[in-house]
Amino acid sequence: MRNRRKRQSDSIFPLKVDELKTIMESKFENNPDLAFSIYEQENKKVAVFSIAYMVEAEMVENYLLKPLLNMKKEWTKKSILNEIPLGGSDTKDKLEDILHKIMIGEVFVYVEGEDAVVSYLLSKKEKRDLKQAETESLVLGPKVAFTESIITNMNIVRYGIRSTDLVLERLVIGKRSPREVRLIYLKSIANDTDINTMRQRLQDLEVDNIEDAAVLTQYIEDSSSTIFPQFYLTELPDRFTYSVIKGKIGVLVENSPDAFIAPSSFFSFFESTEDIYMRWNAGTFLRFLRFFAIFIAILLTPAYVAATTFHYEVIPTQELITIGESRAKVPFPPIYEALVLEFMIEMLREAGARLPTKIGQTIGIVGGVVVGTAAVQAGITSNFLVVIVALSALASYTIPNYLMSTSIRIFRFPMIILAGTLGMIGIMFGICFLIIHLLKLTSLGRPYLAPIYPFRWEDLNKVLYRLPMSRQYKRFTSYQPKDLIRFRKRKAVKKKDIDE
Repeated sequence: MRNRRKRQSDSIFPLKVDELKTIMESKFENNPDLAFSIYEQENKKVAVFSIAYMVEAEMVENYLLKPLLNMKKEWTKKSILNEIPLGGSDTKDKLEDILHKIMIGEVFVYVEGEDAVVSYLLSKKEKRDLKQAETESLVLGPKVAFTESIITNMNIVRYGIRSTDLVLERLVIGKRSPREVRLIYLKSIANDTDINTMRQRLQDLEVDNIEDAAVLTQYIEDSSSTIFPQFYLTELPDRFTYSVIKGKIGVLVENSPDAFIAPSSFFSFFESTEDIYMRWNAGTFLRFLRFFAIFIAILLTPAYVAATTFHYEVIPTQELITIGESRAKVPFPPIYEALVLEFMIEMLREAGARLPTKIGQTIGIVGGVVVGTAAVQAGITSNFLVVIVALSALASYTIPNYLMSTSIRIFRFPMIILAGTLGMIGIMFGICFLIIHLLKLTSLGRPYLAPIYPFRWEDLNKVLYRLPMSRQYKRFTSYQPKDLIRFRKRKAVKKKDIDE
């Protein structure tokens, strides 16, 4: 009873049409696109109002105004809903709801003296066509990418997961500029603790606006001080639906071409959906290749700096002569030489990413060759180090996730400084710090290094290597899904049974 009285007290209706016009004009006094029209029928007034550029003008004219003005029945809230049965119709009695919905393209009809307005969703659809993914390129599998339209993205997800268990829970985040957010999971598989944790973090978020899904992850992640991403950001619906079916939680954000997945372990950032489409042994080889590339990306340049600064004895004699000859004209110590060359590579990478596609590719290839050759000839660096840095850059490109690739590249710089000041001891100190840091991290409350810590043998085949499909009958046990079994092999039928 108290809740009912409170709801009635929040309503601004009933009131005069002229009073409603004054309220709306005061809220949009600097917005000339507010369209507020008043019509009369036998001394009864009705108001039709919306934001002009947010609605389809032809639909408003042909499917709303014409039937409204030609109605033979008396104008009431009930008669309008019955006589104009457009999709997306609803009633609202709170000013806050009206102000929010009018900004996403709803048209409102108010009959003077009624206790609510009638709303119709006739928004103008501004969206990109479905195109191929750009940041997550694939050779095998679906190539389509998410768009900025959350409706389109939800349709893609529903097309990929055709199950009545699929839940697309709606939330609205943002005070100044509210945006729709969809919490997506399979209720028969996803862990309830993970669902409640994600829902609570989203509901507790008080912010003016959310620019993108990547920004939202920074508000709700477990640790804001680390450089490592804790939620997997993706533009691939294929990757998104695959993770949801495994029992994870996905989040779509209005006006964002990316979605994110939680919880995510450190090893999930080195997986690719291509691993599933390939034979299990080929997929295993590629995963091992990526993990080997991590060590190259992090340790190769620091190891060169440490060896040429402190530990000449670890370098073979013939190779030491070659390195000495290549560094004969370089006036800088190895640490400065390595840092300068790494900064040059990063600037070339950033320039190639920001320039138009065709020009960016040219800058990345030609710029790298020209700058590297010029640096060697000018005596700024040795040709041996150019090869080392190039291998480290190539190794970082093998990481499928852009955010994780960036984190690995950033971490390489303090490793070079430690190697140049403390030698191999500095490298070991950096590795120990990295391992301890990753052990402390969590993703949605789950261990970041699962299944290595806590160790679960049955989950290793899902992150480090692959087994044949017939042997992958369990989901990721570290995240405790409700339904652990994903594959049940049918009982083999013997030949004699078929004959009988």
